[in-house]
Amino acid sequence: MSIGEILTAARRQAGLTITQVSARTRIRETIIRGIERDDFSACGGDFYARGHIRAIAGAEGADPEPLIREYDASYGTPQPSAAGGVPGPAAPLRLTGRRRPNWGVALLVVLAAVIGLVAYHLVASQPAGRGTAAGRRPVAAHQAGRRHPAATNTVAPPAAGHGSSDVVIFLTAVSEPCWADLTTSGGAAIFQGIIYPGTSETWTERRAVTLRLGNPGAVTLTVDGKSRGLGSAPVTLSLAPGQGISG
Repeated sequence: MSIGEILTAARRQAGLTITQVSARTRIRETIIRGIERDDFSACGGDFYARGHIRAIAGAEGADPEPLIREYDASYGTPQPSAAGGVPGPAAPLRLTGRRRPNWGVALLVVLAAVIGLVAYHLVASQPAGRGTAAGRRPVAAHQAGRRHPAATNTVAPPAAGHGSSDVVIFLTAVSEPCWADLTTSGGAAIFQGIIYPGTSETWTERRAVTLRLGNPGAVTLTVDGKSRGLGSAPVTLSLAPGQGISG
């Protein structure tokens, strides 16, 4: 049986419709229908196709590993070989020519130097102690706003130190990849992708968010420094500052 036939049989055995699988995996119905017909053109590439196959199989209770191997053997893009002695394509020749001097840039540099010199003399000519209060006030080097660190291989949750107005979410994939989707309560996307074993994601949010996990049994979740058991079925969680986890 092909990949699409196996996934179709698993879905029917689980008593699920394509709409229900789409709701569990957050994958569009058109893509799921295409995969069940062994059409992976709408997936957007091998990386996303493997992730879709894994998420769909997990939602339907099928083993994704044989399907991933079958996809790589039948549909995956072959990697270029690095066999020794085989010359690669010749690099294009870059012809260097004599450039004309850029008088416009030179004029701007000279003008900036003159302005700087005049400003220096104006400041130096002022009596000591007559600078403005703004000139004596130290500049704060603080940058406001949220920061979303990139995935790392650090599995330790961040230390608690945020105010009650923030919710700190720390997600680490341990045994298998996990598809994750983080949105605001209004549905605006914050993160969507696959977290692979040994990597983690950290988010610090100042508003309520919704976290969906396609393979929660493969990850550990810590919210505001407290771990939460997730089970193995796909799950949707509501997280809010000072309110913990619901869902």
